[in-house]
Parts: sequence; structure tokens; C-alpha cells
Amino acid sequence: MPSSPLDPQVAALLDLIARARRPPIHAMDPEDAKIAYEKSAPILDINPPAVHAVEDLHVCARDGHGIPVRLYTPREANWAEPLPLLVYFHGGGFTVGSVNSHDPLCRLLCGQADCMVLSVDYRLGPQWRFPTAANDAFDVLHWIFEEAGRLGADPARIALGGDSAGGTLAAACAVEARNTGLAPVLQLLVYPGTCARQDTPSHRALAEGYLLTAEMIRWFFSQYLDGEASRDDWRFAPLDGGGTGADVRDVCPAWIAVAGYDPLHDEGVAYADKLRAAGVAATLADYPGMIHDFFKLGRFVPAVAQAHADAVAALRAAFGHTEN
Repeated sequence: MPSSPLDPQVAALLDLIARARRPPIHAMDPEDAKIAYEKSAPILDINPPAVHAVEDLHVCARDGHGIPVRLYTPREANWAEPLPLLVYFHGGGFTVGSVNSHDPLCRLLCGQADCMVLSVDYRLGPQWRFPTAANDAFDVLHWIFEEAGRLGADPARIALGGDSAGGTLAAACAVEARNTGLAPVLQLLVYPGTCARQDTPSHRALAEGYLLTAEMIRWFFSQYLDGEASRDDWRFAPLDGGGTGADVRDVCPAWIAVAGYDPLHDEGVAYADKLRAAGVAATLADYPGMIHDFFKLGRFVPAVAQAHADAVAALRAAFGHTEN
């Protein structure tokens, strides 16, 4: 178990959730789970900050599907000085979540990091199973590098980011970018899923009682994976899929946030170690008193503001913003 205590507000929140006795997501039909997640997401999150402009667009996937994306802009685009851009993939176990559930976070990153944010509504299980989400992520990756100039974004200052399952997609996109000659400036991975088997010490020690449970993780992956063999695909498990995971040499630098009371803690740490071993600059930001999904608990947990500020600082540094 972690050596540091739970943040007091996090402990109070977990107690409130336990006393509410609402059915957990994994006890629901997938469609009902999607609705429940959308309804609950705004309750504990920060108020959505104002930004200059928000536009809903579509990106054509390789199979012709129109992938919904939402583009946030912090200020009027100056075509002579294009803005940096963050491509963001929401969390939700590849089964729940949307651009709406992560709207406040994307607005915060847009305004405070002074960058465009492109939030991606990739397809979810169980209707769309692996590797559809990864393919959608890769298709948006290539599209944004091609279309950045038209949107007022700087193709030389594009970052990739995501939380939980979205962190998995962002990490995979960093590898795809390296493989195809693209050069993002940062991968911002917030408690990312990276391992194939969910058998780390943190998975065993924190299997119950800290919002994300072992049973919930199993349910998510049963909705997403098209078969057990896909666990060993690096697009699902960039840390250790197939034994060695993704080849991460020469991928872009990383900023990785992990939470002390998160079953995914150890795989985030291990992925930072994997990147460093391959010669990639990787900053590990460990928040010992936090739980999974804490980036979206800012209304109830004041300490989340510091983690938001750390992520913003990492983006601003990668984008080359001059600080006053």
C-alpha cells in the first residue's frame, strides 16, 4: 500500500460515494454506463472556463466514419504567428467518456497553456472494439499535422495528451508519429494505462476501495478488446505488450502524472522508466494522496489545482512559451 495518506478531501469523497450506494459503472448495461458517466462527470469537475472559441468538426477516418472533434481556441488566430496545439484523448476505459465529459479540462488547458486544444471523440466499445479507437487516434494525428496551418495552428508545436485510456492512445500516437516521420513536441500522459495484464503491485494492493476497481477495469477491457491476443498489441499495451511493448526510441518527450492510490500507478512509473531507458526525456509527476481520475475532481478536491498547474507548465515549456 502507499506510504502517504489519502488526501483528506479525496477520503471524504470516497466516503460520500460509498454511502450513496449507487450501482457502479461495471454493473450497468454499457449504454446506461455511458449515460451515467456523462451525468456524473460535471458534478465534481471544475466550472468550465471561458475560452475564445469552440468549434465542433469531423475528421474522416480510414473507413469513412466521421470522427467528431472539438477545437478550442484561446484567442484570435494570428496567421503570421500560429498557435501551438494539444491533441487530447479523453479517458473512460475505451467504453465511456466523450468530448463533453472532458470539456472543462480541455478548456482549462486551452486557456492556461495558451494553446489550441483538439479534443477527440474516438469510437468506443462495445460497438467498436480494438483497434478502432487506436485507428481513430492515428487518423486524427495525421489529419492535424496536415491541416494545422489551415486551422491557425503551428505544425512544429503540436503536443499529444490524454488521461487513463486516453493516455494509452496518446502514448501510442507518439510511437505512430515517430514511425511516420511526424514530430510532436510532448506526450502529456495523465495516469495512462500501459500494461497488458494489470498485474502490478499497485493493481493488487488497490483493487478495491479507490474509485477505479479491478472489477471495473476487467469490465472496461471486456467491452473494448476484440480478443485476449490483443492485450499483447503495443497499441493497447505500449509498456509490455508482447513482452517488450512498443519500441519507444526517439519518441517525443513525456510528462507523466500518476496517483498514489491508483491501480494504474505502477505502470505509469514503469512507462516513464521505459522511456528514459530508451533515451527519451520523461518527467514523472507523482501525486501520492490522489486517486484515479483526480484531474476531474477539482470542484471537490482543492489540491487538484496544483496538478493542473503542473500539466500546464509542462505544455507551456514544450511549446516554448516565454514566461514573465
